[in-house]
Amino acid sequence: MSGRNNNQLPSNLPQLQNLIKRDPPAYTEEFLQQYRHYQSNVEIFKLQPDKNSKELAELVMFLAQVGHCYPEHLADFPQQLKELLSYNHTVLDVDLRMTFCKALILLRNKNLIDPTNLLELFFELLRCHDKLLRKTLYTHIVTDIKNINAKHKNNKMNTVLQNFMYTMLRDSNPTAAKISLDVMIELYRRNIWNDAKTVNVITTACFSKVTKVRSQNFTPLESHFPVPKEDGPTARDLMVRYATGKKSTKHKKKLERAMKVLKKHKKKRKPEVFNFSAIHLLHDPQDFAEKLLKQLETSKERFEVKMMLMDLISRLVGIHELFLFNFYPFVQRFLQPHQREVTKILLFAAQASHQLVPPEIIQLVLMTVANNFVTDKNSGEVMTVGINAIKEITARCPLAMTEDLLQDLAQYKTHKNKNVMMSARTLIQLFRSLNPQMLQKKFRGKPTEASSEAKILGYGELNAKDYIPGAEILDLETKEEQGGRHEEDGWESASLSEEEDDEDGEWIDVHHSSDEEQQEVAEKIKSMPMEERKAKATAVSTSRVLSQEEFQKIRLAQLTKELSAAPGKSAKRKNLEIDSDEEERRGELLSLRDIEHLHKKPKSDKETRLATAMAGKTDRKEFVKKKTKLNPFSSSTNKEKKKQKNFMMMRYSRNVRAKNKRSFREKQLALRDALLRQKKRLVK
Repeated sequence: MSGRNNNQLPSNLPQLQNLIKRDPPAYTEEFLQQYRHYQSNVEIFKLQPDKNSKELAELVMFLAQVGHCYPEHLADFPQQLKELLSYNHTVLDVDLRMTFCKALILLRNKNLIDPTNLLELFFELLRCHDKLLRKTLYTHIVTDIKNINAKHKNNKMNTVLQNFMYTMLRDSNPTAAKISLDVMIELYRRNIWNDAKTVNVITTACFSKVTKVRSQNFTPLESHFPVPKEDGPTARDLMVRYATGKKSTKHKKKLERAMKVLKKHKKKRKPEVFNFSAIHLLHDPQDFAEKLLKQLETSKERFEVKMMLMDLISRLVGIHELFLFNFYPFVQRFLQPHQREVTKILLFAAQASHQLVPPEIIQLVLMTVANNFVTDKNSGEVMTVGINAIKEITARCPLAMTEDLLQDLAQYKTHKNKNVMMSARTLIQLFRSLNPQMLQKKFRGKPTEASSEAKILGYGELNAKDYIPGAEILDLETKEEQGGRHEEDGWESASLSEEEDDEDGEWIDVHHSSDEEQQEVAEKIKSMPMEERKAKATAVSTSRVLSQEEFQKIRLAQLTKELSAAPGKSAKRKNLEIDSDEEERRGELLSLRDIEHLHKKPKSDKETRLATAMAGKTDRKEFVKKKTKLNPFSSSTNKEKKKQKNFMMMRYSRNVRAKNKRSFREKQLALRDALLRQKKRLVK
């Protein structure tokens, strides 16, 4: 007992806490003594709830630490703490309020409190003017909900919490509403609450009266999807295919073109990464977009908030292919080169374009861009941005382009500015695949099998097929293999007889005919009528399940069609060479680089070049000749002053003229004078 008395347990709570956690039954009396002391302090606290009590704070943290050791004695302790916070959180001392919250968090981590009531209390405490408290509560709410749904989705509790958060988003306190929205967005980002109900609850914040709540709605939502493994011909397949046969320059160029086409197809097969995939979970995107547009038209917020609304509306229209005709005239007002953030507005116009929009509406946007940007009075960068915007808009709504406008823009392919020239060429390349008939004959390039098979779609028309394009090659290859089996046995006997005659044991050169066989199959397909091709492809597609190797052959055959000339066409005209980086996939979401992309880096101004030059210079003081003076405060000599003077001031000076090369006569006179001066000095 002497050791226990030396510990001074009644006044040393940390030591008592340590001993209780080791052996709870042995220290029950000491615990009950502290618990009664806590109850008496609570009664005193209720009389003056705005007064800080350090002793009460220590007792609360002590009971929270040992709460799991005496659950029967502390059964009412969590509820009592919640009531104290709920009734007095507005008048409580800052430190004491933080202590109560930390104690409840500790009890929740030990699973001694039901999470539903506690989280509702913490959401109410978000109204307090205490930044540190709000940050602590925000972290706990997100972590607790994450732990609740760690093993499996707790739908019952999630529903209760989501309904409560829905009421918090409409709270009169802007801080509480904003943090509640932050919690829901963070839970969506962590893939905890990623259902449609959460997204549609978040969208209600777009119509909040608080600007901060509106402006942060969809911006932080990002979802990352795993990238599936891409199937299809690889660069190795093309190398193997073109490695056989005669080695020539023509063969090499054909391989290079095939590599370019393969790179383009790989970019087309690249899966789309959605930065705003929550937009796909909206229940009624048309009504949501109309409300946003009405809010945008009547908004008096700053320009940055309007830009965010325009961005969201354009994504909604483009992804869901909505009809929101009033949005295009609204955007059209801002399409001026001097407009602030005009490249982003051009991006919004491109994002809001799709095939179901009537071409007449998009034509007005195209003409506005062409008249305001693509003119010779503007700089090359402005013209490039305009052509890039027209290209991205027409890539999503090809019917909006007129022949006159396209022919005018195609003339810029010979512009003196390289950026304008390359942008015009990429526009030409785009319409070679979309609708070559709109281009002039000299711009159409060499017709290929793929371009001849392409179908020009009308308004609202889909390119749906009931067969796999290119599957007819499997039917022809099967027949070729069956025909080749009859010749295989004869060929083997001939090769055996040749090996017997070869006494030296050297290798026998056998011509590899796989390339010729593939060319024969390609020629047969080229000469085959289109209806027969469709019939064979349909028969192959519906008769059996194709393997991955067969799909590989089909993709390789489709790749070849983009290299070979169309039936009945000569191969004299060459394709227009386009940088392969421009052949990028145009998905649902655009990047600002698609509009601002410049092939040639613009020239920097004088200040930028000077700053770059100064940054490249190193400190070379150690290599400079040190000029020291006996008296550092003395003035400079006449010789030093002459070095600082302008040359025009010193051109008639004798020292400057003496630097010129003297004639022979001048040297004679100078030598004579020097000798005379020397003689005079000697006489003296």
